[in-house]
Amino acid sequence: MPRLHKKSEKHSNKDQTKRRCPIAREARINHQIRAREVRVIGPKSEQLGVMPLHEALKQVEALELDLVEVAPDAQPPVCRMMDYGKFRYEQKKRSHSAKKPSVVEIKEVKMGSRTDAHDIEHKVRNIRQFIGKGQRVKVSVFFRGREITHPELGRQLLKGVVVQVQDIAKVDIEPRLEGRNMAMLLTPKS
Repeated sequence: MPRLHKKSEKHSNKDQTKRRCPIAREARINHQIRAREVRVIGPKSEQLGVMPLHEALKQVEALELDLVEVAPDAQPPVCRMMDYGKFRYEQKKRSHSAKKPSVVEIKEVKMGSRTDAHDIEHKVRNIRQFIGKGQRVKVSVFFRGREITHPELGRQLLKGVVVQVQDIAKVDIEPRLEGRNMAMLLTPKS
């Protein structure tokens, strides 16, 4: 009885290894191909026609490539000459790059409600630099103490910034009060 149990464990391990490598399970390569005759596609996607399997394998070995079964259900099965290791590497690379989300960076430029004109010019220069790089910019004005009672000062400041960068940027989100900050979002003009 114990032997049967051990054999069943071996079978379950084989099933797990099959699932780990789905690419190898999908396509038959070289001597794994079972058909007698195959339709061969060359390394540069040119049709080489129908030929016996042993002849196709000889051609592949001469070119130091692999014969990969692309369409096993076709009559006769379609096989392509390719470097299978390179193909698997590129496929893996593509799947990894597809998983990476595109990150849009938002830069933030902060200023007080009583910021001086020269300091604002400097901040505008930074905003122009960020917009030039294609980044979105959040411009915020913070209010200290009782300054919050005059939000129109912050709104005027932000409108002045918009006038200075209107040639390269547009307002994505209009100025709005968020707690003790008034913020707006600028994006590059397309």
